[in-house]
Amino acid sequence: MAGGNAIRGTRVGAGPMGESERGETASRELVPYYCANGHVNDTWFASGAEIPDTWDCPRCGLPGGRDAQAPPAPLRNEPYKTHLAYVKERRSDADGDAILEEALGRLRASREL
Repeated sequence: MAGGNAIRGTRVGAGPMGESERGETASRELVPYYCANGHVNDTWFASGAEIPDTWDCPRCGLPGGRDAQAPPAPLRNEPYKTHLAYVKERRSDADGDAILEEALGRLRASREL
């Protein structure tokens, strides 16, 4: 005989818990979302809750829509821009040359003192 414990593997207070002990469960509805890769994400929402038009796919991260025939298009990824790229968007080469000349003029003036 392995042991004399008849309730082996249980905890104190463990037992069947029905709705009488927990209370009633909230009503909910199943909403499927479809991504561009063909994944179906079934998501539960509380009844009466505002259901969003899109939901991110947990498998691939693409946005999923509620229409299986026309899922939302994947988002376009913008390439990483450096600080210099943003500066070049705001200023032309002529502006950059003028700012450089101004800075060099101040530097030369401070060295002459």
